[in-house]
Amino acid sequence: MSLFWRIFALNAVVLGTATALLLWAPVTVSVPVVLTEAIILVAGMAVMLVANAALLRLGLAPLDRLTRLMTTVDLLRPGQRLPASGGGEVAEVIRTFNAMLERLEQERATSSARALLAQEAERRRIAQELHDEVGQSMTAILLGLKRAADDAPAPLRKELHEVQEITRESLDEVRRLVRRLRPGVLEDLGLVSALTSLAENFATHTGLQVTRRFDTDLPDLSPETELVLYRVAQESLTNVARHAGAQRVTVALRHTDDSVVLTVTDDGSGIQAPHEGAGIRGMRERALLIGGSLEITPAPRTGTRIQLTTPVPRKQP
Repeated sequence: MSLFWRIFALNAVVLGTATALLLWAPVTVSVPVVLTEAIILVAGMAVMLVANAALLRLGLAPLDRLTRLMTTVDLLRPGQRLPASGGGEVAEVIRTFNAMLERLEQERATSSARALLAQEAERRRIAQELHDEVGQSMTAILLGLKRAADDAPAPLRKELHEVQEITRESLDEVRRLVRRLRPGVLEDLGLVSALTSLAENFATHTGLQVTRRFDTDLPDLSPETELVLYRVAQESLTNVARHAGAQRVTVALRHTDDSVVLTVTDDGSGIQAPHEGAGIRGMRERALLIGGSLEITPAPRTGTRIQLTTPVPRKQP
């Protein structure tokens, strides 16, 4: 039934009911109208308006649900749809909106994939330049400082050694940045070794206690999936260090029947507001690349749990 005929039918029901009551009810209208008759007429009009409003609210409920979904839909949380059963204009509007959401989600996933792939390529380029240019230059400076310190008099030798230590610390920082930009251990040794190295480095630099729980029966994953899992773990640990105020962190990677689940749990202050910053939205975009879903929930001890679930194709028998 179209929206026009639905509204017409609702109004017809209200008016027909009111007409039937006037025909069979023992009510007459005098000229001039007396007070009791006026009260009855006003009360009847009020009942008609209330009944009409209630029936219209019921008939237009699908449009209300559509409006609420339109104001709250988030393309980073795909799959939000409304049921569109039957025919009529309202059902057609809902089906059209669902199709539009499907198209927008696909376009968002495609554009995010291009952007993130370009970002990873830029990370590799910067890491390569830091390693080849800055790293080698600083290594040459260290060697020059060592030769100069060996030939310098005692008072100057101490100052040269101090400069040499500062340069060595800067070189270590450059190497750490290179590892963050381009996780070579992920390409060389795999996901578990990369996450182990990431957790150890995180514990060393932050002083937090990091517990690792990795299943031993993990399936073979594509390079894109491993990179997304690694980047989500990296960003999660960064958020813990910056915002959580935690003492302990647990990084878990487990294998279920048809998925791999990465979980990062801390015992910190938790997320105080529903607002999600660029870091969390970036993790959601990465999850979409591999068909995964990201959930952020409170942990048992007032902390935060970030969980990424990615599907794993079943092996053909």
